[in-house]
Amino acid sequence: MISVIIPALNEEKTIRQVITQAKRNELVTEIIVVDDQSMDSTVAEARKEGVRIITSTRLGKGDSMREGMMVANNEILVFLDADIPNYSTDIIARLTGPLISDEADFVKSYFERQAGRVTEILVKPMLEFFYPQLSQYRQPLSGMVAGKKSFFQKVEFENDYGVDIGLLIDMHDVRARISEVCIGEIENDMQPLQALGRMARQVAGAIFKRVHVFGAGKTGDSAKYNPKNREQIEFATLHQDSRPQKLIVFDMDNTLLRGSFIHTAAEKFGFKQELVDIITRQKNDYLRTKKIAQLLEGRSYGEMIQLVESIPVIGDAVHVIRELQLRGYVCGIISDSYHCITNHLKNVLGLDFTLGNELEFRQSIATGEVKVPSQLLKDHFSTCEHEQCKSNMFLHIVNRFGIPLGNTVAVGDGENDVCMIKLAGTGISFNSTNQLIDQVADFTLRDHSLLGVLEIAR
Repeated sequence: MISVIIPALNEEKTIRQVITQAKRNELVTEIIVVDDQSMDSTVAEARKEGVRIITSTRLGKGDSMREGMMVANNEILVFLDADIPNYSTDIIARLTGPLISDEADFVKSYFERQAGRVTEILVKPMLEFFYPQLSQYRQPLSGMVAGKKSFFQKVEFENDYGVDIGLLIDMHDVRARISEVCIGEIENDMQPLQALGRMARQVAGAIFKRVHVFGAGKTGDSAKYNPKNREQIEFATLHQDSRPQKLIVFDMDNTLLRGSFIHTAAEKFGFKQELVDIITRQKNDYLRTKKIAQLLEGRSYGEMIQLVESIPVIGDAVHVIRELQLRGYVCGIISDSYHCITNHLKNVLGLDFTLGNELEFRQSIATGEVKVPSQLLKDHFSTCEHEQCKSNMFLHIVNRFGIPLGNTVAVGDGENDVCMIKLAGTGISFNSTNQLIDQVADFTLRDHSLLGVLEIAR
C-alpha cells in the first residue's frame, strides 16, 4: 500500500537504520533506495536489507526523488532522508495518516526544533511576499514528505536545494490538499556558511522560477541543464580491491538476461522496423549506436527500468556470481547497451562493476543522445581493427587492475563479443547462435544455466 523512497548519497553508515525504520510499518509493501551514484558502500549495505535499489541517472536529490517516484508501484509515497538514523518509530504513520484518511494529497513534515537559518532569514520572508498562503508552514524546506503519486507526477523536482520548496509551491499550484505534521525530534548536522550560501541561492532560484521573476530559462542554478555524472570508469572500479587476482566479464543481453533490452524496447515502444533498418543498413558501429539511441528519445527512466525488470534473469545468476566472488573474481558487465540498464542489473545481481554506453537524460527523460565511453573506442593498445569494441574496454579494465590476461574470463553470445572472448584468458560462448563466437571460444555452453561457468572458472 505504501512505497518508501530513500534517496541516498554516500550514506553507508546510516542507510540500514533508515530502512529498518521504514520496515516497522506493516502498510509498507515497497522500499526503494535510490543510489545517487555513491562513492562508498551504500548499495552494498542496502542490499543486506533485501530492498529494491536503483541508481539515479545523474547526481542530485531531485532526480533521485523523481526516478524513485517513477518506478514506485504504490499510490502513497513517502520520501525519507538517508542520513537520519533516529527517526521516530512511527515516522511512516505520521506522514501517511492524512493521506490514508483522504484528508490530504501532500504532507510536509516539521521537527520539534527551530527552523534553520535559510528558512527564517530567506524562505519565510519570500513566501510571505510571493505565496502568503504558504507562509503558515513551519519548515518548508523539510525533506521528509509524503504524497499521492498521481500528484507527484504533476510537479517538478528541482535537482538541487530548491527541490523541497519547489514541491511545496507546485503542490499548491496543482491544487493538492496540503497538511503539515510533526515527526518528533531530529538531529541534523549544522551546515557550514559556504554551503548555506549555495543553498540560499538555489532555494531562491526555485521560488523566483515559479513567479517568473527572471523570465523563462534565467532562474539560476536549478534551471540549467548540467549533466553531473561520475566518470564511468572511475565509478565502476572505485570499490574494488587494489590488487584483485581474477576477473570475469559477462555480456548482458541473452547472457545474464534471457532477452535483449533494445529488442524488447522495440517491441514495447513500437520501433521494430526502425531498429531493423539501422542494424542492417548502418555498418559503422559508432553511428549505429548513435542512431539506435535516438529511438529512445522521450522515454522515461521509469519506463526503461520497468522494461528491463520485465526481462527474466538467468535463474542461477545470483548464486553463480556469489560463488565466483568467493573464489576471488571481480565480476562485471561490459555491454553495448546503456549504463543505466546494466547498472540496474548490477544492483539486482550484486555484481562488482558495470560499463556501457551513457544514455543522456534531462528531467529523467531520454534525450536521444548517447555518449560512447572512450575506453570502448580503438586506440594504439587495441587488439582488433574495430572502431568500437568491447575488447578495448576489457583490456582497459585488465590493465587498471593489473590482472594477467591468463586470469580473466569473458562470457557472451553475440558477434560483438567475439573479440573480447578471443582476448580473454578463457572465453565462454553462452547459448550463441553465431558460429564465429563458438570457434574462438575455449568453451561452449548450451543451457539456460550459468552453473557451467563455475566448472570452468576455478
